[in-house]
Amino acid sequence: MSDTNAEYKLPVACFGTPGSYSYKAMTEFFSGKKLETTYHSQFEDLVQAVAAGKVRYGILPIENSSTGGITEVYDLIHRYDCSIVGEKYIKVEHDLVVLPGTSLSDIRIVYSHPQGLAQCRNYFKKHPDWILQPYFSTSQSAQRVQEEQRHDVAAIANSTAAELYGLDILARNVNDNVTNFTRFVIIARQLEEHENIDKITLVLTVNHSPGALYHVLGHFFYNDMNMTHLESRPIEGRPFEYFFHIDVMGSLKDPGVLRTLQALARTCKYFKILGNYPSDKEGVIYETRPDRQKIEP
Repeated sequence: MSDTNAEYKLPVACFGTPGSYSYKAMTEFFSGKKLETTYHSQFEDLVQAVAAGKVRYGILPIENSSTGGITEVYDLIHRYDCSIVGEKYIKVEHDLVVLPGTSLSDIRIVYSHPQGLAQCRNYFKKHPDWILQPYFSTSQSAQRVQEEQRHDVAAIANSTAAELYGLDILARNVNDNVTNFTRFVIIARQLEEHENIDKITLVLTVNHSPGALYHVLGHFFYNDMNMTHLESRPIEGRPFEYFFHIDVMGSLKDPGVLRTLQALARTCKYFKILGNYPSDKEGVIYETRPDRQKIEP
């Protein structure tokens, strides 16, 4: 992912707007590189831009430690024949952000991405009269609060977005899970060669017969390949049949891994490798926050 031209700006598509968690993941993953960034409020628009060659890379969320996989993203990467070439974990710390001068008693509507709202359910139970309004992204929700200039609206976003749009943080770290991380993937049109590739993302379907998935997973077990994620997704137009999205540790440069995947492909109705890339080994750092209740109104 390097370029010898010092003036070259790497064209990257980012989900959301400046200040979003995707923005943070992008700046950390491409740290030290000059970027020409375009922003997208829909996952499909971003993936289409990568598939059409309008940008070299795209970055978007694919999994959260609290709410699980974002299956739409898996579907789009598969549908548009893109490849995963990297990943980045970002710690999620959701804040309730408002216009300066707003109090809790003023709030009637809260905007955020559906994932952001889902990750703060326990906090919202304390305020059952609030209307939770899904919106494009957490950063765009903060931007909308700034644009509307109303004291009865708020957003779930991060502190970067609050600062960017001139908002106050009325309640910090309101997400349910104190070790809440979102995994972002970097996608490109094709697989890329990298050093230290150690993670593989697959999509497959199995025969509709007893034990079919068990036998598929057995390939990983008997060949000592650690599976880190398994997500099922209904196949449109084929009731009770599923795509399985799987993350497993390994490198296609390893002949043993390659033989395992070739054997696996022969037992599946459909099999495709979506990416083989370096894992973000340092991304997730678990911690506790014993004083949490003191900082939530």
